[in-house]
Amino acid sequence: MDLQEIDIFIDDNGEVKLEIRGVKGQKCLDLTQDLEAILGDEIISREMTPEAGEMVQEIKNQEFNWS
Repeated sequence: MDLQEIDIFIDDNGEVKLEIRGVKGQKCLDLTQDLEAILGDEIISREMTPEAGEMVQEIKNQEFNWS
């Protein structure tokens, strides 16, 4: 199993930033769901990393090979 990391940063104004590494596809959203709920579910912005698109590409490649 690959290492999965969640870094949590809180600035002087109390704004929280989560950075996720080692998670492919949209699974990062599942990992942060509980943290986001605890923090009030107020998402100001969300930036997806290149890893977020990797699983989608893998699935497309598998579908292509099955045809």
